[in-house]
Amino acid sequence: MPTAVPTVELNDGTAFPRLGLGTYGLNGDEGVAAVRAGIDAGYRLLDTALNYGNEDAVGRAVRECGLPREDLVVTSKLPGRHHGYDEAHRSIEETLGNLGLDSVDLYLIHWPNPSVDKFVDTWKAFVDLRDSGVVRSIGVSNFTEDHLQRIVDATGVAPAVNQVELHPYFPQGALRAVHERLGIVTESWSPLAKQSELLTERVVTDAAAAHGVTPGQVVLRWHVQLGAVPVPKSGDPGRQRENIDVFAFELTDDEMTAISGLERGRLWGGDPDSHEEM
Repeated sequence: MPTAVPTVELNDGTAFPRLGLGTYGLNGDEGVAAVRAGIDAGYRLLDTALNYGNEDAVGRAVRECGLPREDLVVTSKLPGRHHGYDEAHRSIEETLGNLGLDSVDLYLIHWPNPSVDKFVDTWKAFVDLRDSGVVRSIGVSNFTEDHLQRIVDATGVAPAVNQVELHPYFPQGALRAVHERLGIVTESWSPLAKQSELLTERVVTDAAAAHGVTPGQVVLRWHVQLGAVPVPKSGDPGRQRENIDVFAFELTDDEMTAISGLERGRLWGGDPDSHEEM
């Protein structure tokens, strides 16, 4: 039986799964098979991007999985090279063509690219795309408090989601507080801090032993209890099932505090005030 994932309500009133499947690197026929395996395991939130080069694979998996389209939440992201009002309208058409779908459930600005300084115009286009029904929910990725305030001031519309680097080494406490104030759901990319020693940290392995789960499950449960939505990437069906199975146990307050105490900062240098991704 697939795992049933609970949902949180976005600020536009739509239901959003509390955990999703990252798809970066899942390409071609193997990518289609991997995403379909994730859907079979219970994932209903699928995260892709134009820059991932795999919207076609994700779209095929959605079309071929046998589930009603409305049961799945498909996310994609606009790349930096498509910032601007008119450019954003053209970019969503490219994404829909790649996916082979009539609409996207969540559309994100991938990075603010502040040196280009077009993200406000891009956000205005996003509001229009939402109002026209081309996309259901709109959000951003890697936005800081200042970036968020600029688009809210310009449009009166707060993003439904901000997807940011978030893991126990970088819990983003201050930004999560901003999100709570603005009614934005925090989504976590690289929630397991890939290629780090996170899963061998003593506070993580001790919690895993105490609850009879894996270290990865402990970290993903930490995200859920923070109120964040993690999107771990895996193409392995066994690992996919493990990652989604985090709703039957609960970490203690002491365990949550200890895991958050691992904080040391960003791992990959992706400072949204200076990072550019086109």
